[in-house]
Amino acid sequence: MPEGNEIHRFAQQHAAAFAGKRVHVDSPNGGFPDAEILDGRKLLRVDAVGKHLGYNFGRDLILHVHLGMYGDFHQGEMPFPSVKGALRLRIYTRTDWIELRGGTDTSIFTQAKWESLLRRLGPDPLIPGTDPKLAFEKIAKRNTPIGALLMDQSVIAGIGNIYRAELLYRARIHPLRPGKDVDQAALKSIWNDAKKLMGAGVKDTRYVTTLAKNRPHKSGPVREDEERYVYRRHGKPCFVCGTKIERADLAGRTAYWCPTCQKK
Repeated sequence: MPEGNEIHRFAQQHAAAFAGKRVHVDSPNGGFPDAEILDGRKLLRVDAVGKHLGYNFGRDLILHVHLGMYGDFHQGEMPFPSVKGALRLRIYTRTDWIELRGGTDTSIFTQAKWESLLRRLGPDPLIPGTDPKLAFEKIAKRNTPIGALLMDQSVIAGIGNIYRAELLYRARIHPLRPGKDVDQAALKSIWNDAKKLMGAGVKDTRYVTTLAKNRPHKSGPVREDEERYVYRRHGKPCFVCGTKIERADLAGRTAYWCPTCQKK
């Protein structure tokens, strides 16, 4: 599932190509039957909040896209590529196009429905000036594992499985530690680290979370197998202490941690 950094990257790319322009919208496979409502209208802006995209065509005409587990965008310059797969949505001008395949939701929201969605989401680390206070207050009251709370979009919006694993490792916190047992200093550190790592992830399509000093190869380009500390590295030695990385199911997703570096 794309995490918040990828969603914000899509928003930036799509806004650069189409915001302020009249665009064509269609649905080659019929998966978005309301495409004709937006066809020929001016796209005012593209908003990203957590894992949600909002293409604003004016009040009560907001195209909401949630990519879910398998949705993905492709973008390019004219001419169109051949139509392949479940091509749900296209937005295009004479010069540029984007294509959406898959996705959990592609529908038109009213302004009220969009605002209702925003109220259900927690603060997004990638939106400048966002205050994490409400997220910290929720976590402080919960006995739920911090690993599950970081993935709860009503607590913090945008963090997915990769960043959950890596942020907790970098904070040296076990994913099964109850939220109420994570102190405010640690939460602030995780929030600031999320801003830093996810911000870098908007610019770089790779998820690089390791520090050069911790990698087996400390100089030169970051090797693919040294990009992350724990995510999908179960059974392999921790870069810092050498202990084998462990994994377990947590709230329907796989959590990863180092049992030595991350104490409960």
